[in-house]
Amino acid sequence: MRWLVLAALPASTGAAAPPVALHLNQVGFLPNAAKHVIVATTATAPVAWSLRDARGTTVARGTAAPFVPDAASGDRVFDLDLSGVRAPGRYRLSVEGATARLVEVGARVYQPLAKAALNFFYQQRAGTPILATHAGGVRWARPAGHENEIVGCFAGVDERGTAWPGCALRLDVTGGWYDAGDHGKYVVNGGIAAWTLVNAWEAAAAPHPFPDGSAALPEAGNGVSDLLDEARWELMFLLRMQVPDGTIVALPRGNAGGGPLSLSRLDAGGMAFHKVADRHWTALPTAPADDAEERLLYPPSTAATLNLAATAAQCARVWRRIDAAFAKRCLHAAERAYAAAQRLPDVHAAQGFTGSGGYGDEDLSDEFYWATAELYAATRDPALLRELTRRTAALSPANAERAPNWSATAMLGTITLATVDGVPADVRAAARDRVVALARRFAAETDQTGYRIPFAGTAYAWGSNGALLNRGIVLALGARFTNAPALRDAAIATLDYVLGRNPLDQSYVSGFGAKPMMNPHHRYWAHQLDARYPGPPPGALSGGANNTVMADPVAAQLKGRCAPQRCWIDDARAYAVNEVAINWNAPLVWLAAWADGGAR
Repeated sequence: MRWLVLAALPASTGAAAPPVALHLNQVGFLPNAAKHVIVATTATAPVAWSLRDARGTTVARGTAAPFVPDAASGDRVFDLDLSGVRAPGRYRLSVEGATARLVEVGARVYQPLAKAALNFFYQQRAGTPILATHAGGVRWARPAGHENEIVGCFAGVDERGTAWPGCALRLDVTGGWYDAGDHGKYVVNGGIAAWTLVNAWEAAAAPHPFPDGSAALPEAGNGVSDLLDEARWELMFLLRMQVPDGTIVALPRGNAGGGPLSLSRLDAGGMAFHKVADRHWTALPTAPADDAEERLLYPPSTAATLNLAATAAQCARVWRRIDAAFAKRCLHAAERAYAAAQRLPDVHAAQGFTGSGGYGDEDLSDEFYWATAELYAATRDPALLRELTRRTAALSPANAERAPNWSATAMLGTITLATVDGVPADVRAAARDRVVALARRFAAETDQTGYRIPFAGTAYAWGSNGALLNRGIVLALGARFTNAPALRDAAIATLDYVLGRNPLDQSYVSGFGAKPMMNPHHRYWAHQLDARYPGPPPGALSGGANNTVMADPVAAQLKGRCAPQRCWIDDARAYAVNEVAINWNAPLVWLAAWADGGAR
């Protein structure tokens, strides 16, 4: 594991100088990409810097002027541009007499990060023992949680007063990934996470990342990409969450107010249950195998159904030449789910349950567009192309022109249309134009921010690190379509930020950098709360700064007292800022693998 210490040391001679803090990517830099170091200081005059190689030879020098006061960080910052340094090696940076320790430039600096970020998903697996051989050591090994998970529907009165009658079904939903720091398994968040891993393989410039045997997985050696093996673990779970034909379930229709829901008995065949989770929240810490709460299926939703349709269609396309039988199973599930969503287009996820996250979404136009795009790419059905035109027109700009997240999935469909072979040239070109236009908009924001990231806002939402990395995916694809270095460098900047180029000098990834995240909100990686439990394995990404929803008591203490990028604390109790989640780690895998492949 590569650990770089990048702290500034005080000047040894001369008059007292303003304090200097250096903030940069603590993992390293690619030879061909931008290399920015941010200096935070109260100085008002330009600062001088120099860079020496391992032999002590000065290879670069310059001065940097201050950026306007940066609202997102609260800092006065100076930008040191080291991009002209391309030769691999280790260097020492000096700024106004303050010196940073060695900084590495190399073509494969992201390889350990990519592998560790992918291994996060193995360690989040449900229904199977996590073995020391694959987990990185005995401290992270654990017994299987929720083996043979055969469960029935939620029955009872929820927090909104809705009386749910349950259903006559018991379904085997063993497997999949635990979503975050809890033991819930959610189709909506599982959908975007699985899609992102598969897309990291499918959309990559050759060679594909993670060839067989390159990752620490039980499936290594089976002749299939380890990235696809990991994604398949979740896809199998998503398939199991599909409602059998003819199953009658009491469901709500349409947007609901704040009181009890009105339920109708409906044939939910082909839909997907929204989630499987505990009836009540488990305590911190709790190992998955020790979870004694009742496990339940929660009512199907149209959003979950469309997530299943989209990811199963992607599965059918990708696995067609790898495992024809599995691909056929995926396509059948996708077509059933798509038909069910068209039949029941307005079953929104009920929000009155405790013990699990809600993942509610009232606008499903983007999910319909995404699922249609994926099914068209899988089948080339002309009827689906006509439907895609209609679904494209129905998208609001707020959904169509934004980076993807679990509640805004339109860009996922656009990326598929922009990258998959066999799509008509005009459809492909239009999709690429939309990706590039969004990428250019994001890149333009870089020069508006003190820490040079492609996000110029001051509202940092829950999971801001994941949101920024999803912008990075759009930027990386925009760079691929245009060969524009500015888009590539803006994509790299998202990695720079989460790996230390931020006002807290914080690597938000466990096990990486001089100051890694150590205390995630997680029920098993909970060493801070109980010494019998391990800390996080390398490669887990914190949700990051959040100045909009400070929902937990620890984060609430920061409210009104922190600049947006500083609203974060490394504390296991602070779930609003320091939880981990599959949908945040997935873009970290995507971008780290892309960067390790030369950012092409």
